[in-house]
Amino acid sequence: MNKLGEKEIQEQLKDLKGWEYREGALETTFEFKNFKEAFTIMTRIAFECEAQNHHPDWSNVYKTLTIRLSTHDAGGLTMKDFGLAQSIEEIIESD
Repeated sequence: MNKLGEKEIQEQLKDLKGWEYREGALETTFEFKNFKEAFTIMTRIAFECEAQNHHPDWSNVYKTLTIRLSTHDAGGLTMKDFGLAQSIEEIIESD
């Protein structure tokens, strides 16, 4: 995958509400009702990450989930990151 330039990144961000470009990665935070709900969503996201063979840097504290996406092999953002971000949004919205 080819690393995206700044202009391409900004264009792709227009379609992702709540995601920001920070320090070379896409980043967002979700807050859920409780730990169980957060962990359930994380599990669903994990299966999608495995299917796409693209894995986030993420952390969970109680009911908060923070996700950072970048393509380490490319040294920055690629369309793979935006594809996974969109899939994550679909999982969140379907819940």
